[in-house]
Amino acid sequence: MEDFTLQPIPYLSFDANCTEALDFYAKLFGGTVVSKMTFGDMPGDFPVPDESKNLVVNGMLALPGGAMLYGGDTPPGRSHSPMTGLMLTLNFPTVDQAQRVFDGLAESGEVTMPFAPTFWSEKFGMVTDKFGIHWGVNGNLAAHG
Repeated sequence: MEDFTLQPIPYLSFDANCTEALDFYAKLFGGTVVSKMTFGDMPGDFPVPDESKNLVVNGMLALPGGAMLYGGDTPPGRSHSPMTGLMLTLNFPTVDQAQRVFDGLAESGEVTMPFAPTFWSEKFGMVTDKFGIHWGVNGNLAAHG
């Protein structure tokens, strides 16, 4: 096996609001939406109802530092299932940076653990944002030996 860096990329599923979510995350995180293909843009004979043609089949958000976040709307004819059993964690070098992002995610969302001091981070909090995505936000992680 050749040398490479394995970097898992979260792929988030949305309920017909992927465009709004990717634009929100791009602004909040300082990223750039680099690609957004709709169901109507897909090649081939994949049958897509007219009301679903503007939904996102695959979107890609480039984040600062080279990380990526992918997302798409639930395919036509399938029911959307809210995110369970997973939390995306963000680590920031300063509490101020973490606080800004935590507050942005909490706006119209639900704080599940207030942003406060912990033994592993100067401050940490958990929030489910307005799109149903669960986040953990660390500000100034403690050094682990």
